[in-house]
Amino acid sequence: MLKQYKIKDYGFRLILWVVVLSILGIMVIGSADESYQMRQTIGLIFGIIIMIIVSLIDYKWILNFSWIIYMVGIGLLVAVRFFGEEVKGAQRWIVIAGIQFQPSDVEKIVLILFFAYFFAKHEEDISKLKVIFFSLILLGIPWFLVKEQPDLSTSIVLILVFCAMFFIAGLSYKIIGGIIGVCIPAVAIFLGIITQPGQTLLEDYQLTRILAWLRPTEYAEEATQQTNSIIAIGSGQLYGKGLNNNVVSSVKNGNFVAEPQTDFIFSVAGEELGFIGACIIILLELLIAYECIRIGKKARDLTGTLICCGVGSLIVFQSFMNICVATGLMPNTGLPLPFVSYGLTSLISLCIGIGIVLNVGLQGKKY
Repeated sequence: MLKQYKIKDYGFRLILWVVVLSILGIMVIGSADESYQMRQTIGLIFGIIIMIIVSLIDYKWILNFSWIIYMVGIGLLVAVRFFGEEVKGAQRWIVIAGIQFQPSDVEKIVLILFFAYFFAKHEEDISKLKVIFFSLILLGIPWFLVKEQPDLSTSIVLILVFCAMFFIAGLSYKIIGGIIGVCIPAVAIFLGIITQPGQTLLEDYQLTRILAWLRPTEYAEEATQQTNSIIAIGSGQLYGKGLNNNVVSSVKNGNFVAEPQTDFIFSVAGEELGFIGACIIILLELLIAYECIRIGKKARDLTGTLICCGVGSLIVFQSFMNICVATGLMPNTGLPLPFVSYGLTSLISLCIGIGIVLNVGLQGKKY
């Protein structure tokens, strides 16, 4: 389980980017809603401790329990369905021993670990129909449970990370081309169906968000959040209005954006830190993802590569979706910005993922 590692192989640069971005996130959270700042600070300290501990545990040993980890993840999602607490129309949280957490955030790391093990085990026959079909079933079970919470945004992220890992595992380019060829018209058909009266594919609130994005003038009230977010980001101009400012014209100070400490944290950052601050946040997210992928390229085996690229792709996709929502490039979805948004489950889960990536880096280069 524990091995002798060389300090020179430790990914201090990755830790630095994570800590800097997380501290910046705590500062922005405090400006958005001071009541959440201390809890996020404690969560970061706890997350760093867990990250360091996990980084010293052999990831190959962890993967010995892949099926158990997968079943535990399923169990938590099932528990949410029957015993979860409903908040704002979504049943995503569960309380165990007085601790409230969101299993769908944990599931992201669970599936990265499981499919790293599964794809590596089937490296030689990764493009065979039975492996593809079985993989889709294994993804489909947790995906369905997450989607039905309902949590469409997280379910989309799970699919994107799965696809990225499948591609890196060596899926045939012919199959990838075929999938792309099917998906493009499928998206067009999907958009056509959901805009028809009486559609049953999406929840009413999900459909309203998509329509508000496609037709903001017709759904002005529903598009208000994203419109205010765009105004906030634009008003920050180059240098921003400064953290914890009392500017009367501030969109944040006027409470015109809901959940500014979580889903729309980027709008607060854009308004108060300006274009430069927003770019720094994006750059740090990219640097963290790049370090994960760089470590993955030097991994000693395919499982290590898949873990690192899975964590890196998770950060990229989730950051991309959060920022696109805040800037009006995608329909409104509830998804945190990694290491920046308030959310202890998300923060600690990501720290665990980074800890495993660090251990991959400690295992040495490929032979």
